[in-house]
Amino acid sequence: MTGHVFTIAGGKGGVGKTTTAVNVGVAMEDAGYDVVIVDADLGMANLAAMLGIDHETSLHEVLAERAAISDTLTEGPGGVTLVPGEQSLEAFADADPAKLRKVIKTLSNAYDVVLIDTGAGLSHEATVPLGLADSVLLVTTPDSVAIGDAGKTAQLAQRVDGEVIGTILTRAEAQSEIDEVEREVDYPLLAVIPEDTEATTDEPLVLNFPDSPAANAYRHLSTALERVLKGEPVETIVEEETEWFPSTEDGETSEDDDGDSGGVLGLFGR
Repeated sequence: MTGHVFTIAGGKGGVGKTTTAVNVGVAMEDAGYDVVIVDADLGMANLAAMLGIDHETSLHEVLAERAAISDTLTEGPGGVTLVPGEQSLEAFADADPAKLRKVIKTLSNAYDVVLIDTGAGLSHEATVPLGLADSVLLVTTPDSVAIGDAGKTAQLAQRVDGEVIGTILTRAEAQSEIDEVEREVDYPLLAVIPEDTEATTDEPLVLNFPDSPAANAYRHLSTALERVLKGEPVETIVEEETEWFPSTEDGETSEDDDGDSGGVLGLFGR
């Protein structure tokens, strides 16, 4: 059997696609799966830089037919394997996104899970990974532009026969933000990653800030994706009987929580 290919996508830059790929990858590796993360953001590759990892050969060189995919394999945190990209404009110009299909096929024959980190926008190089995935995950922040771009990405995925299985909301702070994503993006909400500024200085969070609400949320997401690997249906977490947002210190609930308590922090802290 070949490994499962997840493409992590979202039309807007800066919504947390690379952070999601890294933390989910490390969490799934810890759960016993052999995971490789591919930096397919050909225009703005930043996977290796985010993790502070040096590498000799990049995906761009493979796509330019100057190296083999085996040359790029780099050890990452928590035992995951990385296929780093390159940041130079020259490398971007020489890389052929169409050759990514062969790369992903090779990796899926060698790993249980292939996570493709994509670029922003609706360009050709951002579109190709959508059609290569067994499952597409949409990532968005509560920002209305990001939500709209996630919806456009889903439409594009459908046109290239990609299967979108759900949405990941990052930097969440209010129930109203969750409601808007559910209203605007017609796919199951698989994870809500709470705004967690104290745990954003050293990735991956699941290793470096393991008890943080954001790290717990990523582990929750990885558990959901394990169900996908087993052929089980994905379910929106919003359908769970869970109270989303925490009470204030005096026992009163916040203005945005409509009387609920426990919240995102409570959900992912358990």
